[in-house]
Amino acid sequence: MEHSAQHFLDLIRRSRRGKFKIYIGMIAGVGKSFRMLQELQELIDSGVDARIGYVETHGRVGTAKMAAGVPEIPRRKIFYRGKELEEMDLDLILREHPEVVLVDELAHTNVDGSRNEKRWQDVLDILDAGINVISAINIQHIESLNQEIESITGIEVSERVPDSVLAVADEVVNIDLTADELITRLKQGKIYSTDKVAIALSNFFKPEHILQLRELALKEVALRVEKKVELEVNQNVRLRHEHFLACISSAEKSSKRIIRKVARLATRNNAPFSVLYVRTPAEQNDNISLAAQRHLINNFKLATELGATIIQHDAKTVVEGIVHICHSAPVSIVCIGRPKIKWRNILLASFRYRHLCTSLAKSNIDLIILS
Repeated sequence: MEHSAQHFLDLIRRSRRGKFKIYIGMIAGVGKSFRMLQELQELIDSGVDARIGYVETHGRVGTAKMAAGVPEIPRRKIFYRGKELEEMDLDLILREHPEVVLVDELAHTNVDGSRNEKRWQDVLDILDAGINVISAINIQHIESLNQEIESITGIEVSERVPDSVLAVADEVVNIDLTADELITRLKQGKIYSTDKVAIALSNFFKPEHILQLRELALKEVALRVEKKVELEVNQNVRLRHEHFLACISSAEKSSKRIIRKVARLATRNNAPFSVLYVRTPAEQNDNISLAAQRHLINNFKLATELGATIIQHDAKTVVEGIVHICHSAPVSIVCIGRPKIKWRNILLASFRYRHLCTSLAKSNIDLIILS
């Protein structure tokens, strides 16, 4: 597909709300910022009021040279903990209201005291104001892929963007390089300064890591394109409408893993999903620990950011709660974590698990047990 500046310009003219284009890369240094600046220059040459809202050159000569020729909205200077920092000036962008604005580093966390906590929230405000945005993100910053990235690289990425932000993008474009090309650029000092090359090669830039991240990036863009085709091209085709139910507990890590996995399943199936927490007598407000309450709140926040509907239900047992919700909500697939059965409770646990399977089967609901 041709992702030219003219194509994005055509999209811009079709809607009052700002159009949103995201470049996705497998890793830093593939050329996302350079390509965005190149496109911005093409738009300017076509007579569009296109400006830089925020771009991060990371000291790369080619990127800095390209940015030097593009008009930029001045950044906001903030004094924070004795240092002068620069942030994108959201208010100034909204006041000046250019046709197109480039906003780099979508996963960036804003300095305390900013209007929004995250830059992706700034972008949504800009879009709501009718300004078109070109932005970029690396695959490791996508929320639902967080644990996959950690399993590949051994590094937990703290700055993340909810999948719902990608879902509202009008165009998603992959910027791709081979592992050999990327490592050559790194060794030539085109990505990081020479003193950081050895550290990079031992972390994200290991060849096996690059190949796996590249595969994830290609799959992510293909998934977003497929969803767009389903929504816009196949509107007259009758599809089976799934609804996933992710069942979580007050355990933090296992529940996060379930939420992220079900979010990916729902995205692949172009389906909604809900997150269910069954509150048993053992976890009523007087009994549940503060740590468990905090984990639940964090998991509910994660689920909401990924587009889920939150369901809380009181029941004597978790299985009773799941069965009740499945009878009262439009659920087609239930997703649970691997059951933890203790030897002393094996008979009771087996009975409850069998009751769950039988009840779901009677209602024609599928059960997925997540690893």
